[in-house]
Amino acid sequence: MKNRIVLIALLLIACTCVYAETIVLRTGARVRGTIVFQNEEVVIVRDEGGARFQYPRADVENILTDDAQEAAQEAQPEEQEKTTTKKASVLLEVGAGTVYLPHEKSGAFASVDFMVGSHHIGERHIFIGGGIGYHGMYMGANKYHFVPIQAALRMPILEQKHAPVFGASIGYGIGVPKSNITGGLYAGLDLGYRYQLNPKTAIGAVFFARFQQAKVEVVETVEGHDYTHKTGRNFISFGAKFTLYF
Repeated sequence: MKNRIVLIALLLIACTCVYAETIVLRTGARVRGTIVFQNEEVVIVRDEGGARFQYPRADVENILTDDAQEAAQEAQPEEQEKTTTKKASVLLEVGAGTVYLPHEKSGAFASVDFMVGSHHIGERHIFIGGGIGYHGMYMGANKYHFVPIQAALRMPILEQKHAPVFGASIGYGIGVPKSNITGGLYAGLDLGYRYQLNPKTAIGAVFFARFQQAKVEVVETVEGHDYTHKTGRNFISFGAKFTLYF
């Protein structure tokens, strides 16, 4: 009799020390109540109405206390804000190099590109976006200028702070001024290095190759007479550029 009284007293003390909990089952169902007994095989819960339910331990996914749930709810807005603020990004690229006209002449090349897009795809720091730029080609007395409207992909080969990066661009380069040059297809490839400063900011240095179609106004002399017409040209440029994601 004495042992039974001691056992009942211990059970009462245990019950008063247990906080309300939520039992999460593997099916996704949730049971709100108080655990009155649990071991490696079974969990017994008393709900708010006083009814008791028994669940095999293997069917229980998790047991959440009120304190844990409140902490998770408090942390959720902060985590959501971090996720939201680091999604969009701006990409600025400044480059210089050499431009060629196949079977003709070569010259200097300079470029600035400004693009907006997403810096995160899943858990990867992959940039996908679009924007505009300004590309200048200086070939002796001839100067050609283009404004490319482009879509761009910049992808680190490894998801690390220091990582090689691959890039590709495609779009249409508008010739400026329109009086002596007409634009055409624009495409570019990049290969280089990127350093991730923080979840949203990165810097890099890459080598690029670019292709620009155009129709250029030329003057030809035939039997002492000058004739002006536009002819197709393919500009190919190589060089290096600095990149900034922010």
